[in-house]
Order: sequence, then structure tokens, then C-alpha cells
Amino acid sequence: MYLGLFLVPWMLMYALSTLAMAHRPFVQSFYATDKPKYVVERERVRSWTFAPGTTTKEKAALILRDLGLEGRHHVSNAKEGAPIVIDRQHALSNRRIKFDPATSRITIEREEFRGLNFLERMHRRRGFQDPYVVEDTWAFSADLTVLTLVFWGLSGIGLWWGIRQTRVWGALCLVSGTALFALFLALI
Repeated sequence: MYLGLFLVPWMLMYALSTLAMAHRPFVQSFYATDKPKYVVERERVRSWTFAPGTTTKEKAALILRDLGLEGRHHVSNAKEGAPIVIDRQHALSNRRIKFDPATSRITIEREEFRGLNFLERMHRRRGFQDPYVVEDTWAFSADLTVLTLVFWGLSGIGLWWGIRQTRVWGALCLVSGTALFALFLALI
């Protein structure tokens, strides 16, 4: 029970995000455009000096650290001297950081918040491949949620079998659920 109460936010998030993704066109109809707008948060001139041979990924990590925006990100594979575009992933709203080494200009844009995008980001978030503790903690909590669901399913089978009066209805539910799942698996 206490583990179930602890996991209520994760269960709600997975339930709502699954509904939002299953009914994506309907949910998107509430927005004026398909893609969220990016709003300029700040712009400034800032020059970074990178050691020869520094990769674009290393440059992006240094820029994010200097801006206080460290965390999961993706960086464009910019050629030497070309602008670096960093997509800083965040649960509430992503940021796009553009650094142009030719002009030393940096622009930080924040994606407008959308419930659909937030739910999809949280649902698809995965961890353990980035060197950030918060990402690992999220991944661990997702693993805990999955293991709890498996436990609840298996313990439900055990309870059904243990209570004689429920065996017929329980068998009907188990067989029909398994058959429907197998049908979807074959058709999808």
C-alpha cells in the first residue's frame, strides 16, 4: 500500500501521457500550431576559448556548465567555426542554446510550455546513459514503477488462485485478457 501511495504521481503521469499519445490529434487540436514556439529568454555576447581538438559535444558541455544549464542535452554536429546549437532537454520546457563563434553571440530560447509535450517527455524519459544524478534517479523511479506493476499483476494472480470462489471469474478474465493481448500483438 505505501509503495502504491509513493508511486501515485508516476502512475498518473504514465496514465495521462499514454492517453495523450493515443489521442494525439485530439489533444493537439487545443493548440494553434503543431510545434511549440521558442521564446528568447536572453541574448548576450560571450566568447569561449576552446583548446584545439575540442569536440562539439565537449564545447556544448562547457557552454552549458558556464551558463548554469548543465543536464541532458543534444548538440548539433557543427563544423569548425559554424554556430553550435544545443537542445537542452528539460521536463517542463526545453531550451535551445545557439552560440555563434564568429560573432560571440549566444541566444537562449525556451520552448513554450505545452501539457502534451511535457507528458510525452516524461513518458519517454530514459536514464542511466547520461552522467547526471537526476537522470539516474528518474530512471530508478521508472524501474521501481515497472517492477511494482509486475508485482501487482503476479500477486493478483496469486490472490485469485488462493480464493476459491473467484476462480471461475478470474480464469475467464485471465484467459480473455491474454487472448485480447495476443490478438493485438498479432495485428499490430
